[in-house]
Amino acid sequence: MSRHGAAEPGVRRFGQLTGIGDEAAPGTDGQLAALRRLGWNTIELRTVDGTALADLSAAAFGTLARRLADEGVTVTAVASRIGNWSRPITGDLGQDLAELDVLAERCATLGCRLVRIMSYPNDGLTQTDWADRVLARTAVLADRAERAGLVLAHENCAGWAGDRADRALRLVRAVDSPALRLLFDTGNGVPYGYRAPDMLRDLAPYVVHVHIKDAVRTPDGGTAYTLPGAGEAGVAECLELLAAHGYTGALSLEPHLAVRPHEGLARAGEDAADLFVRAGQALAGLLGAGQPVTGPLDGPV
Repeated sequence: MSRHGAAEPGVRRFGQLTGIGDEAAPGTDGQLAALRRLGWNTIELRTVDGTALADLSAAAFGTLARRLADEGVTVTAVASRIGNWSRPITGDLGQDLAELDVLAERCATLGCRLVRIMSYPNDGLTQTDWADRVLARTAVLADRAERAGLVLAHENCAGWAGDRADRALRLVRAVDSPALRLLFDTGNGVPYGYRAPDMLRDLAPYVVHVHIKDAVRTPDGGTAYTLPGAGEAGVAECLELLAAHGYTGALSLEPHLAVRPHEGLARAGEDAADLFVRAGQALAGLLGAGQPVTGPLDGPV
């Protein structure tokens, strides 16, 4: 990859290298500084100073948008909370629709179309009722997104369709909208108990965005996150599968080395930025854009 993520001869022709900025630092200054250290000029937005993108005040969002434009940094996707681990299927759909409406306006300003969603954790419903509600809700969201010119990218994470390829395919096919596609995270198979490459083989034709992380299972059954390529997630195999299917979208770093929102973990300061940069360098190494990073961070952290 070149300095700005464009493919060079002999390197898989993926799109830009990017990352979820708040994995490197809470604030805009730190997030952009980490990108500059990697030579990247695009970002995925989730939170700024601990506040979700949709919850930023108009003034704070305006400042963010101007800063990104001044720095020449584009936004490849936004990671919303729609249907995520904090919003069970029995919750208020209006909360998600309101977030989507705000993000539609903000994505228009940022020149971004992709919005990450999930498919709602269960909350005591039968499997049939859970599925029916997820399909119905997602159809409503996709209709709203299509009218706004957005594409919802469902992640293989929390929710009904998060850890099963058959359900993810059923979701996309049942909703049957160009505004619903898939986001594939290479590292989620480790905590959720499946092989990511096996799932990706079925889902690859519908993937429009990719998160890169890696992990290993610990002796107590937990998950420890590693640099890309140093764990058990099959990151390199996933990249080969994506290349074989002609994927040309972005690869977005979400290493979970210092920040894991679902666990309440947020290690601030230079440590988080350094871990993010090391993970980005490791990803570049996997792509043939440099030597893989070695050293103590190759193990779980």
